[in-house]
Amino acid sequence: MDLAVLAVDSAYLLDALREAIALGARTAMLLCQTPGPAVTEPLLEMAREARIRLLGPGTLGFARPPRRLDAGRLGALPPPGNVALVSQSGVLGGAILDWAGDTAIGFSLAVSLGAELDIDVAQVLDFLANDPSTKAVVVYLEAVRDPRSFMSALRALASVKPVVVLKGGRDAASRPTARTHSGAIVGSDAIYSAALRRAGAVQVRLFTQLFTAVRYLASRNWPLGKRLAMIGNGNGPLVLASDQAWFANIRLLPYTEPTRRRLEAALPGVEISNPLNLGLEASADDYAGALEAIAYDPESDAMLVLLSPFAGVDAPQITERIARIAGTLGKPLFACWLGDNSTRPLRAWLDAAGVPVYRTPEAAVDAFSTVATFYQNQLLLQQTPRSLSDMTAPDVARARSVLEAALAEGREVLTELESKTLLDAFHVPVNRTVLASSRDEAVAAADRIGYPVAMKISSSDVAHKSDVGGVSLNVRNANEVREQYDAILQSVRAARPVARIQGVTLQPMKLGRHGRELYVGVFRDPLFGPVIAFGTGGTRVEIHRDTTVEFPPLNSFLARSMIARTRVARTLGEYGDAPAVDLEALERLLVRVSEMVCELPQLAELDINPIIADAGGLIAVDARAVADAKLPAREPHDQRRYAHMAIMPYPSELVRSCTLRDGRAYTIRPIQAEDGERLQRFVRGLSEQSRYFRFISALNELSPRMLVRYTQIDYDRELALVAALPGETDESIIGVVRYLLNPDRRSCEFAIAIADEMQRQGLGTTLMQAIVEHARRRGLERIEGFVLAANAPMMRLMQALGFSVQTDRDDPALKRVWRDLGQE
Repeated sequence: MDLAVLAVDSAYLLDALREAIALGARTAMLLCQTPGPAVTEPLLEMAREARIRLLGPGTLGFARPPRRLDAGRLGALPPPGNVALVSQSGVLGGAILDWAGDTAIGFSLAVSLGAELDIDVAQVLDFLANDPSTKAVVVYLEAVRDPRSFMSALRALASVKPVVVLKGGRDAASRPTARTHSGAIVGSDAIYSAALRRAGAVQVRLFTQLFTAVRYLASRNWPLGKRLAMIGNGNGPLVLASDQAWFANIRLLPYTEPTRRRLEAALPGVEISNPLNLGLEASADDYAGALEAIAYDPESDAMLVLLSPFAGVDAPQITERIARIAGTLGKPLFACWLGDNSTRPLRAWLDAAGVPVYRTPEAAVDAFSTVATFYQNQLLLQQTPRSLSDMTAPDVARARSVLEAALAEGREVLTELESKTLLDAFHVPVNRTVLASSRDEAVAAADRIGYPVAMKISSSDVAHKSDVGGVSLNVRNANEVREQYDAILQSVRAARPVARIQGVTLQPMKLGRHGRELYVGVFRDPLFGPVIAFGTGGTRVEIHRDTTVEFPPLNSFLARSMIARTRVARTLGEYGDAPAVDLEALERLLVRVSEMVCELPQLAELDINPIIADAGGLIAVDARAVADAKLPAREPHDQRRYAHMAIMPYPSELVRSCTLRDGRAYTIRPIQAEDGERLQRFVRGLSEQSRYFRFISALNELSPRMLVRYTQIDYDRELALVAALPGETDESIIGVVRYLLNPDRRSCEFAIAIADEMQRQGLGTTLMQAIVEHARRRGLERIEGFVLAANAPMMRLMQALGFSVQTDRDDPALKRVWRDLGQE
């Protein structure tokens, strides 16, 4: 029995599951209210012992339209199609299916997850990544309990299929216990948004936006940027579309001169601009001429064509012409046919031609924005930064000693000097800072530094110095130094009587005429772990709230993307007589902070505020770090170096040099996205028998989707090691071994392939030993795989490496091999 549906009162749930197990059910769906722990805990234990999977409780079931399967209470079976719906709300899931009934969207799967006692959202996403019936996925998400498995599954799915997420429970409240600005100005919604963005999915904010773009995303003809050209037959709709574009940060750029000439030739008497108003008398030839001219314009990534119906407009002829030429334009085309009664059949006409068409200008622009954002998020997904960049290596030992010394003293909050020592160890430019414990020391320090100076209280117990009168700027001479020294101490002692005060720090004033005040921070989210923040700096950072967040690790591309998402980015270029800020220095700073997060798991919070940036570079004027002796635990027995992070860096520590038995040197390293062509050459070069042994199918090469799947991996859920020989112009892959976590996240399944000419060189043994060792360090309990019984060399290797062997009960031609790692 594949599925048992248990529609009983929760009081009878345990008895019902026992009966289902006795009948041989492999899956049970619990159509009941979610009971308390007294029922759910023994229920889950019983299911695990019997190896039966559970959907629910609290679920409304699922539907599999291509198979005419309707199991549950989601409503009428929706039409079959290629869109999957995954909902953490059964009621909302049913409403979405009902609402989508008036659209042309069909479904491959619709599932209500319920309480996720066993099967959770990550496991459903894993299933959909390999489901041939699904081309795009829509998710209604409220919360995740296992952020790492969720991120891994979402990244794997989004690398091969578009994913649109509606996030419910968008509470923007920040953490009241935060000891730095970083934790105080970033709420939970921003964290989820960052997670979805980095995973390559696209987030929508409104229920009505869920399906506006999903069908277009499934087509894979995505715009490559956020530049849009608009064409219409009336000013009002174009104005509304332009307004929506402005809100969505979509650019409407002027046409290039060659495009202007083509438009002027095709549209005599029409004022050439973007948006382009063809006028009330616009004909099908006018629309076609405009679209064909703009299709070659390099300043737009897509075109939006709008039609307003009124007396005298030959809407059917215009629709027919656009439907006919849409496939020849070579640029993504969106349409907005306003109205309803008269334009409904015309929209169906365009839809059948593959043109996404909408009823309102706002919906059309929003769909373009969603699709363009998805493409940009895909670029983020493809980044595989290392924990340490190629810049000068940091002094990690020195930085760790600072954190450990503070913790040894029973302190978590570091002083300004200690915080700047951390930054200096990672080569972040810091303002020279001197600690003075008396007025005379302060004067002597100011004389050495040079006037004017800035004076600040030095106390690990004072989070925000300005709030308690602990800062004095532009102190110009010795007398003022003495006065301000006393004033600062008096003010802080009055506001914080029990604060431990080390003295007052002095540093040169750094804000020049053209300096911009910026802010970079780090904080540890309870679910997702360390997060990096960037935005407007200064004393009003919590008022401006111009902040974006990103998950480490970062590289220059991700840092540049962070900067561009903020409002302050608009002030970093040239304006007036102010030269542009050194953006490369700012990118380097963000990457350096990412290195700190990767290498210092005890770093819980960090504020660098303000950072003064100008054309000559940047400098950190003030800093505050918080250490935490309790490392964020992710999974039991996980010994990996970066287990405290939601996204694993490229595991460069696994790169090593080896030698074949014939003396040739080769490298073992984790696979990268750039290995696609190398991997394809490797597979093509295998003999027919070797390909069959590896894939248990008669393929000649990897499909584009398989190439993406095998090279753009999430290093938390899987690992692929390649053995590469150096060549004159490029490396050659001579062997590949990989493992993928099983749904229980306690075991993994491996696969290996060795180039025919490299067999009997010890390469298979070396690769298998490497993957087994990493699985052990990962904390996995078992590594297993399937080997064809006819593959005698592989069977000998498995036995030599201590694997157990058993004939597969479903296919005698297969051998199941496994090795227990928990006792090793």
